[in-house]
Amino acid sequence: MGRGSPVSTGQDAEWWRDAVIYQVYPRSFADGNGDGTGDLAGVRQRLVYLRDLGVDAIWFTPWYASPLADGGYDVADYRAIDPQFGTLAEAEALIAEARELGIRTIVDVVPNHVSSDHPWFRAALAAGPGSPERERFWFRPGRGDGGDELPTRWVSDFQGTTWTRTTDPDGTPGEWYLHLFAPSQPDLNWDHPDVRREHEDILRFWFDRGAAGLRIDSAALLVKDPRLPEVPEHPGPGEHPHVDRDELHDIYRSWRAVADSYDEPRVLVGEVWLPDTERFTRFLRPDEMHTAFNFDFMARPWDAKALRESITTTLDAHAPVGAPATWVLSNHDVTRPVTRYGREDSSFAFAAKRFGTPTDLDRGRRRARAAAVLVAALPGALYVYQGDELGLPEVEDLPRELLQDPMHERSGGVDPGRDGCRVPLPWTRSGSSFGFGPDGGAAPWLPQPSHWGGLAVEVQEHDPASMLALYRRTLAARRAEPGLHGSGLRWLDALGDVAVDDDVLAFARGDGARGELTCVVNLGPEPLALPPGAEVVLHSGDPRERFDRVDTDVAAWLRL
Repeated sequence: MGRGSPVSTGQDAEWWRDAVIYQVYPRSFADGNGDGTGDLAGVRQRLVYLRDLGVDAIWFTPWYASPLADGGYDVADYRAIDPQFGTLAEAEALIAEARELGIRTIVDVVPNHVSSDHPWFRAALAAGPGSPERERFWFRPGRGDGGDELPTRWVSDFQGTTWTRTTDPDGTPGEWYLHLFAPSQPDLNWDHPDVRREHEDILRFWFDRGAAGLRIDSAALLVKDPRLPEVPEHPGPGEHPHVDRDELHDIYRSWRAVADSYDEPRVLVGEVWLPDTERFTRFLRPDEMHTAFNFDFMARPWDAKALRESITTTLDAHAPVGAPATWVLSNHDVTRPVTRYGREDSSFAFAAKRFGTPTDLDRGRRRARAAAVLVAALPGALYVYQGDELGLPEVEDLPRELLQDPMHERSGGVDPGRDGCRVPLPWTRSGSSFGFGPDGGAAPWLPQPSHWGGLAVEVQEHDPASMLALYRRTLAARRAEPGLHGSGLRWLDALGDVAVDDDVLAFARGDGARGELTCVVNLGPEPLALPPGAEVVLHSGDPRERFDRVDTDVAAWLRL
């Protein structure tokens, strides 16, 4: 028998197929104890807000004990909550309280690496070369005379090298260890049985406490070619020495077996950044992950052809394996939509992030509203990053001395890093932290812009034209519309007798029996007339104004 939760059957057992999942970055969501850092107490105080928003689940970025050198993605202890966030008992209470409100909880695991403060890595450093403790990681001698040269020329995802040299107890230079990210994040050796057993135990630890699923960080990076060859100029499928190795799939099949052993099967969600859609969907075969993040759509520019291509290729790729697509407009790593969509180049790429990129926030806000209505109409699961429902822009003028993201430091200060989308949320119009923490408490760990009171929840929930009101209407309509609960999508060349051009996205969901719904998004320069007799179910414009046409950068749901 499985453990943890009551038996769930039928449609509820596959809740994840069309769920709305809200991403909580705990450090910046709400501060319950006034120390300037968001915590689990703050989340518990705001659970009703999330219920009223209309979400089915919460995904928490890492809340574990950590030095927070990389926002918690440097885990020191998977079975303990970081004291800045609370306690294990509080996490258990939060999971239970959220479930009572109809909200499931997804926790984050980081299997590629641990913190350099993790007991395993401290033991490896102390034990020295050739020890069993070092076999759990990738320790190697350097090349060249005296071992002064890097073992490989692999480039870090955070820029710079992927190797750091140790110092032996006698003070002489020692071996090097591998880290695909920062030096404080040593990579684990997934060929080692201890690593595999430990992570399966971690899965059970959180599933037994009621977690409904796991989000798997950097899921395609775990396995390395043990020969540690250089990266080929044009690696073929499965040929990259540390990305998308074929051996990964055995790991996730074993994880799926653990997830399926529970009375209410748990869900595995992968962070899989792969351009090859066939290789991507291998992770979604029926005995592996349930879903994986679709970053392609998020990275596309605000262009009808590009977005249509992304939607089509995504749905076509998922269909053969029977997995639902996921739709993501942003997350804790990505420039917020209001800012991104207002730029001349509205696509997203980490390598393109630079200080001083101009943006038109009014245009970005219109497009972000339309994008929210668009993605909510697509088949599959929808992710909402905290603060996007408030229309928060990227904070691009944070004092450089306060930036904490290692991407900024390792780029030599060229990349602004990811702190701009991690600024603590505003909840009230006024107050020392706009309600993020209690008045008189410590200043938030990152400073909030002075104008953020106008974007606070307290302000927006009383304004029918606000971004928050739009999200609430959209998510409620998404749940209520039977035509949006299936998996089909049919592109339209015309709305009744009104032809649509290449600057317009138009598609139908559902059928006559389920109540067909049409989604229209106008990305062109000219307004689009509504066909005669069209019933407007929802639109991204101002609800207080008459809606008789689809203007530029506006999306609408229609019943024709």
